[in-house]
Amino acid sequence: MDSAGSINATTWSIIDTLTSVPIGAWAGLAFVFICGIPILLIVALRDYVKDPRPPRRSEKQYITCQANGKTSTPQPLTCWYDNYLALREMADRKQISIDEAHQIRDAEVFMSLVVPAYNEEDRLPGMLEEAVEYLEEQYGHHGTVSKSSSNGSLQASGRQGDPNRGWEILIVSDGSKDKTVEIALDFARTHQLNKPAPTPKGPWNGAGRPTNITPGAIRVVQLEENRGKGGAVTHGMRHARGTYVVFADADGASRFGDLGKLVVGCEKAKDKQGRAVGVGSRAHMVGTEAVVKRSLLRNMLMRAFHLCIWLLTTEKTATIKDTQCGFKLFSRPSLPYIIPYMHSEGWIFDVEMLMLAESADIPMVEVPIGWKEVQGSKLNVIKDSLGMAIGLAVLRVCWGLGIYSRD
Repeated sequence: MDSAGSINATTWSIIDTLTSVPIGAWAGLAFVFICGIPILLIVALRDYVKDPRPPRRSEKQYITCQANGKTSTPQPLTCWYDNYLALREMADRKQISIDEAHQIRDAEVFMSLVVPAYNEEDRLPGMLEEAVEYLEEQYGHHGTVSKSSSNGSLQASGRQGDPNRGWEILIVSDGSKDKTVEIALDFARTHQLNKPAPTPKGPWNGAGRPTNITPGAIRVVQLEENRGKGGAVTHGMRHARGTYVVFADADGASRFGDLGKLVVGCEKAKDKQGRAVGVGSRAHMVGTEAVVKRSLLRNMLMRAFHLCIWLLTTEKTATIKDTQCGFKLFSRPSLPYIIPYMHSEGWIFDVEMLMLAESADIPMVEVPIGWKEVQGSKLNVIKDSLGMAIGLAVLRVCWGLGIYSRD
């Protein structure tokens, strides 16, 4: 049977209609289709990726342990970010320059530590013990010279004459359902009143030396709903008062005593505006027992994610061997160029911070630190690895298409 005879009249009519359409019309349709895909993608992404919700009133307050051992009433948090928003509005009205809008109010202490914590009642005390021991020894108001810098000419030497000597810890409870808040306040209480203070066992130092702290040094901020690690870190950094601001995971996996290495690295790398970012890195540990003992699946996913970082991030960020280590230090002048533009609230937030630093030409230095596996991780290897890969792709597309911008 002739194949043409098997085609019914309706089909022939459609073919005749299509062949009668001029080539120019087909070219125009193809052009619209090709241009329409990116437009539809932008529209879809704008609907999918929403700006982080603004903080609620209670989230802009903190509680702490007072000198008498009682928990304070909620107190307003110092917020350089609110001042930045006011300056940025003036810059948009051409009343001041954009450079002036990125000026940040003076620091009140030398070091701010931001700790994102979601249901960390078990792991938090040991991490805090190692942190306060180091912070008080290096930056406390006790008249001794800090050992965090081998170069006495650097600001990191922390001499007593430094007007910004001192430290604070901002624990951001990310909608915790357990006793994270109570544990944090109890830690502060016992380390203020008890002589000697108790010494919870930490991941690195075991039972440390008794360390007494000043009232109010540990502040607890409570987010009403879980926002994700990135959201908690960003929120805490908006309220940090330090010359330097470091964030560290509540599990204490990163050796806190290596903070001095990050400070020295930033001091050496910072630009004329005093901007620098120190990136704690575990890249030197590849091949060590800590990594080899991980499951084959986890190591494969880690390598695949590093490939995604290399393929999807910007030039300088792609050269950083370990973007995901939860131990990063920021000089105070760098904060207004990074924190106001953050969108990622999940695990991928580290990459966005580094890409923002790169886009603002802020020097970044990668510093090897000690790290160990700590039991109790909330990371779901498969689910969260896929989530980070998708988040990275969305992040790259949004910044590339202008959905995210500095305007």
